[in-house]
Amino acid sequence: MTGRKQNLTRRRFFELGGATAVASLAAPVVAQQAEPIRIGVLQPFTGGLEALGQQGANGAELAFLDANDAGGVDGRMFELIRADTATDPKTAVERANDLIRRQKVAAIIGPVTSANRDAMRPTIERGKTPLLYATDYEGGVCSRYISCYSALPDHWVVPIVAHAVKNLGDSFYLVGSDYVWPREMNAAFIAECDKTGGKVVGEEYTPWGAKDYTATLRKIRDSGAKTVVISIAGADAITFVKQFAATGMKKTTQVVFFGFSENYLAGLSDEESEGIIAPTNFTSSLTSPEAEHLKERVRARFGADAIVSNTVDAHWSLARMYIEGVRRAGGDDREAVTDAMVDQTLMSGNGEVYLRPGDRHVDLNVLIAQAQGGRLEVIEELGRIAATDQCT
Repeated sequence: MTGRKQNLTRRRFFELGGATAVASLAAPVVAQQAEPIRIGVLQPFTGGLEALGQQGANGAELAFLDANDAGGVDGRMFELIRADTATDPKTAVERANDLIRRQKVAAIIGPVTSANRDAMRPTIERGKTPLLYATDYEGGVCSRYISCYSALPDHWVVPIVAHAVKNLGDSFYLVGSDYVWPREMNAAFIAECDKTGGKVVGEEYTPWGAKDYTATLRKIRDSGAKTVVISIAGADAITFVKQFAATGMKKTTQVVFFGFSENYLAGLSDEESEGIIAPTNFTSSLTSPEAEHLKERVRARFGADAIVSNTVDAHWSLARMYIEGVRRAGGDDREAVTDAMVDQTLMSGNGEVYLRPGDRHVDLNVLIAQAQGGRLEVIEELGRIAATDQCT
């Protein structure tokens, strides 16, 4: 029996109002009398970012299932309640309200987009419920109740601009989805170019669900940019890269892709992805002991073909930081765990990382990687980077 099938025998799924499903991680019989610790997994399981949502859920589920297999925390098991944001801020708020008020969760892990996170923030803070946010974003979140395992501009923009100006040329065309993260990342990119001598020759934002990028690709070609910088999210990014490759522009224009990972490789041919450069914090091509451990655990749980991406590593690592907070606090009291989970060092899939007590952000190990032969290979290791304090 495969690892995935074994897991399914230990879980039950049922529909909860709206598009919300509950995954109950069954405890051993001897521990069933202890009240479970309920965790909301609030991810985009529909709406265009479902690949990222499922990867985030897998990472979180791996951490909590492994904790349950080890006996939970003081005999208490974790119960995961899945909820779908549908990649929509209004829906994200509704689901967060349900998880906090009706489901009585001790914490929520998710969502993906900055728009959803920002829409949820008042609900999270009113409910005084820890939000575990494990997606790269534009920076600036400062909240007692939001802990971020997130690549910020200091982690990704600053290093990639330096790398690109040195190795790819000094002219850039920026293309992103039309929401907060791409606009703010590009603003940081422009500011960094001003410092390094690079120049941005074009900037454009595309609507969700775009099917035809012909006009945008024509502008990129006519601009003479040496590099196109992509911050398009989800399935739209796959569409863009496929159309870009079909034009033949790869022969003259390099691609830098924020957020690029194995999730996107799975939707592209080797030829279409070849040469794409991306900053990241983890890639499955790593062979360090900690990387091999993560890959082994994911494939044991979800099957030999399971994708092990930066998204999986981030959610797995932050969930484990929360679990350690529960251990330190001696239970799932929201305020006590909020205080206890910070100021800790943990081994991620790519070296030790540190959750700072001040702004509740993680100092991350940063890589620059390139798609080569259908894999994301590391071409530069930058070590652990401490971003600017987000509360200042």
